[in-house]
Amino acid sequence: MANTGTASLTIAELREFASFSAAEQRYIKRSLDIGLGRQDAFKLWARDAQESAAIRSQYVAYQELKTLRGMIPAETGFDALESFVGKLVRVAAFDLAQDRLTCFSSFRFLYERLLGADVRPFLPSAFCAAAALPQIRPERRKHLLQSISEAAATAPGWSQREPSFYPEWVEKEAA
Repeated sequence: MANTGTASLTIAELREFASFSAAEQRYIKRSLDIGLGRQDAFKLWARDAQESAAIRSQYVAYQELKTLRGMIPAETGFDALESFVGKLVRVAAFDLAQDRLTCFSSFRFLYERLLGADVRPFLPSAFCAAAALPQIRPERRKHLLQSISEAAATAPGWSQREPSFYPEWVEKEAA
């Protein structure tokens, strides 16, 4: 019975990922390779000099992830909140400024995998804070902020279940 529940949750994760645009899917897979140290992103993802520069910047921005993973504060306390949320907003702003993540759902999908299930309670506030920064173009700011549902912004609780689907690069077979 437990396997059926796990399988259906994994299928839901697969469906959610499939609902993202091709550009969002590509960015999420690349980001997971960089953030989780899975692959050499330059070899796998860089198609030109501009993309190589973007990947280099992402490696630098994602240096904070190691620190963030070890400092997720308790939901009920205010200890270490400023340091954690400040770093999280800075990394989130970097990702949103890349114009690849178009909504809260794709942002949440990525960050649950980069930082784990314990970060879920902080994602709506980090997303809203990052999306509202002046570094994000005004029309993009509006679109991003409108993408977060009231339910996501005001959720009374969050699942502690770790994500099970981590999308990866798939090599195309020669025809």
